Amino acid sequence: MKYSLTVRKEAELDISRCFNFYEEHRLGLGHDFLLCVDAVISKIERNPLLYKKVYKDLRRVPIERFPYRIFYFVPSEHIIVTAVFHAHKDPLSWEDRT
Repeated sequence: MKYSLTVRKEAELDISRCFNFYEEHRLGLGHDFLLCVDAVISKIERNPLLYKKVYKDLRRVPIERFPYRIFYFVPSEHIIVTAVFHAHKDPLSWEDRT
């Protein structure tokens, strides 16, 4: 089955903030972060139901090499990425994005 994918503006802002943070610490690290995010999004597109639900219908996938997680849900044949949060962030903050 082919799924379409949407990244919400809030998630795009999360990614942008992370990119800027990593680029300030080491030139090029932000680009490495984006490559890892793209790799995870590709995995989600190939098999979105592979990852377990963590809250209601919200699913979570870790980003390799970085302490961040991508949160998304799959209503029918559509994937919606709602957030990209640090692994140690308060769980209540991502519940608001469902």
